[in-house]
Amino acid sequence: MSKFTKVMLMLAVAVCTAVPALAQRDLIEIMRADLRTQKTAIVTQAMQMTEAQSELFWPVYKEYENEMIKLNDERIAIVKDYASAYDTMDDATAKQLIDRSFKLQEARTKTLKKYVKEMSKAIDMKTAARWAQVEHALGSAIDLQVASELPLLR
Repeated sequence: MSKFTKVMLMLAVAVCTAVPALAQRDLIEIMRADLRTQKTAIVTQAMQMTEAQSELFWPVYKEYENEMIKLNDERIAIVKDYASAYDTMDDATAKQLIDRSFKLQEARTKTLKKYVKEMSKAIDMKTAARWAQVEHALGSAIDLQVASELPLLR
């Protein structure tokens, strides 16, 4: 994750507490679009595909990204719910949030597995596996960044 993206994420957290909901959504969408652009550039560089492979890869990748956008919407919702309940967290809310987080993680893994299979139909399995490695590494980096910004429950 670039310094620019980290600064934008921290700025968004600060701004989100002071601006109306519509502006928050706009800011989050701008940041998500920037992150997707950066991610696409990283994937492009890491994959080192031929033009023929690229023509087969990118349409499947776009489908994958569209599914991940929906899952990331849920991730944002979980973080917002966590933040709003942080000071008044009880056992029932904590259980509901952790259950949602586990369900989301399972859905992310299921989606990645589904698209490795789809990628292997479009391109060879070795290239599909390389993409899964890149995707997993990027997802882990983003997960770490998000986790480092969230305070632990008291």
